[in-house]
Formats: sequence, C-alpha cells, structure tokens
Amino acid sequence: MKDYSILLYYHYTPIEDPEAFREEHHLLCLKLNLLGRIIVAAEGLNGTISGLREDCEAYMATVKADPRFAGIDFKVDESDKHAFTKLHVRYKPEIVHSSLRHVKPIEKTGVHLSPAEFKQLKDQEDVVLLDVRSDYEHLVGKFKNAITLDIENFRDFPEKVEELAHLKDKKVITYCTGGVKCEKASAFLLEKGFQNVYQLHGGIIKYGLEEGGEDFEGKCYVFDNRLTVDVNKVNPKVISTCYICQEPSDRMVNCANPTCNIHVPMCEKCGHEMEGACSDTCKTDPEKRPYDGTGYYQKETNGYNPFKGLYRKTVQN
Repeated sequence: MKDYSILLYYHYTPIEDPEAFREEHHLLCLKLNLLGRIIVAAEGLNGTISGLREDCEAYMATVKADPRFAGIDFKVDESDKHAFTKLHVRYKPEIVHSSLRHVKPIEKTGVHLSPAEFKQLKDQEDVVLLDVRSDYEHLVGKFKNAITLDIENFRDFPEKVEELAHLKDKKVITYCTGGVKCEKASAFLLEKGFQNVYQLHGGIIKYGLEEGGEDFEGKCYVFDNRLTVDVNKVNPKVISTCYICQEPSDRMVNCANPTCNIHVPMCEKCGHEMEGACSDTCKTDPEKRPYDGTGYYQKETNGYNPFKGLYRKTVQN
C-alpha cells in the first residue's frame, strides 16, 4: 500500500451558503495538508485532491459525516506522492462548467449503472455508449465502439445533441471520467426526448478500479500532474499516436507554449527533441515554459488567495 491517496469525487446536493461553506471546507483541507482542486457551488461539491493516506481518510470521514454528503462516492487511487502542487478551493456557479444551469440532477437524471451493471449492458445490440468528454480526452482513451463528440469543452455538449437524434430509440449510456458530467448530460438527453438514458456511475475511474477496465482502449485523461492513468488491466490497447512523429503513443502533454497549451499525445523522444512544444513555432516562442519531461504545468492562480477567510475565522474563534 502506497503512502498517498488521490481522491476523485462529486455530489449534487443543495448548499445554502456555498461561499461560507467554501471557507470552512478550505480550512479543513489546510488542516489536513491536502492539495488539489475543489469546486463549491449552490448545487454541490466537486473535487480531486491528494494527500497522505491517513489525511485523505480523515477528509472522507469528515465529509461523509455531514448529512448533505452522506451519499458521496469517493474514487480512491494510490500514489507515491502528491498529484498536485497547490490547493484551490473555489466557489463557482456550477460544480462542472456547462451550458445547462437549469438542469438539476437531484430531480431528474439518467439511471445510474454500477460498473458491474455497465459491463453486462455495454455490448448489447440496442446499447450505445456515449462519451461526453472533450476531444483531447477521448483522443487518448475511450471505450471500444463508443460514440465521441467533437467538443473542446463540456459546455459545447448541448449543441451536439441534435446530431444524436437518430439514437433516440436506443439505450444510451453516457460516461465520463468520474461521473459528474454525465449527471447533467444524461438529464439533458431526457429533456430532449431520449427515453432510455443511463450513466456509468463513478465513471471510467470506478469501472477500472472495480471491474478491471475491460474494453476501455487507451488511457484515461485526468486533471492532475499524472495527465493520464491506466484503466484497462484485461485487454489494454494504445489508440493514440504521437502528434509529432505519428508513432503509437499514449503519453499526453500540454504544449510548453502557454499561448497554445493544447493537449496532445507525444512520445518521450519527440517530447525531448521539441522541448515539450507541439510545433517549431511553439518551440521558439519567447513565452515557452521550461520542459521537465512531464508536459504538466501548474495553472496560473489568477489572483486566487489560498488563505481567503482564514483571518476572519481565526478572529471569530
């Protein structure tokens, strides 16, 4: 067993004062030395964090002790170290950025399928698997025979639903990394007249942890410094090619030029030769970031203050 844990989770539940909750939750994370990204909104909580195993266990116990989050589902992976370098706990209008603010998954959403149920249904003749993630995510990994969408962000999903109208008589199973996007995607499909809509509960990550990831081809893109993780322990397959040399590669990088910053597969050899850049133009850009061999770059904080609210809480106590 490794010393660190990486948690992926979300929960749709009403939070009456999300900004106050953000401050309280942030203080909890500081106390437990956790790093990662957490979004708090009036509609719920969404996060991916890392920390020492015992600190993550304390975090999960504390969150579940709150009646609002009693049903939260944590996907837990092991690690030798932190998967993040900073802690961000932010208040936002939604826990996943979409064009579907009117959609309320706690009122209506697609039928949740456990990983075992998903495995049984996925290959049936009248079933369609729908990947609701962004193009750079399914480029490096997706389920065998799944339908993918040409979208840069999940907020573009509603515009693509008309293209799926011919599938209304099918059983449509949506899937994403951890499940949070599917809650709104499946609800929107129901709103648009799809009758039999399901979602893989816990997403790709939970399916890999519980069922071995069979028929997930490639790797799963994740939003931490690992960039991709293995999912399939049964019949793994590389489906992506290096952006530079076109040789098979499932090693993802963000272009070292921050103005570009595209997410593409790039083999180690080309990564070294291109210094993490996706083109000669990006390689010679004066703003190019130093390449450390990983292709992961910490996002700018944009003025985010990790200790916001700390002084006020200290004074009140």
